[in-house]
Amino acid sequence: MTDMTDGGSTARASEPEKNLAESTPRKGQATRRGGGDPATRGRTTIADGVVEKIAGLAARDVLGVHAMGSGLSRTFGAVRDRVPGGTKSVTRGVKAEVGEVQTALDLEIVVDYGVSIADVARDVRENVVAAVERMTGLEVVEVNIAVSDVKLPEEEDEEQQESRLQ
Repeated sequence: MTDMTDGGSTARASEPEKNLAESTPRKGQATRRGGGDPATRGRTTIADGVVEKIAGLAARDVLGVHAMGSGLSRTFGAVRDRVPGGTKSVTRGVKAEVGEVQTALDLEIVVDYGVSIADVARDVRENVVAAVERMTGLEVVEVNIAVSDVKLPEEEDEEQQESRLQ
């Protein structure tokens, strides 16, 4: 604590009073509120689902990725997409674990026949890491990719078969 002089009298100020006195604007001085940069006040939390959506969209953008998710999840997803009011699930095949400053992702993909799986996996990692880090500010510590199937040229999509049956 320090002695404060105001108008010739000396008074002992407590810390909150000292801070208040120091932040009180004087004539010609700008008003300063709070402490520090406004961007650092408070905390931002990002839900797992947000990171999953970003990663899912980024992975689908890669040439050679035919679909996301396992055969069973794609089948259920195709049925769910047909329900009135249902929306396409961009998080299908994506699982995220989000911490305060880092995230880890697990992706399950189906690749097109004839593409290099190693190249597609590398491109997916690069695209997903770039999108998630740019949009969330989180550090992506790992992107695990499981290739669950290969789409052959003569195979029909399960989703196309589902629409024909209805």
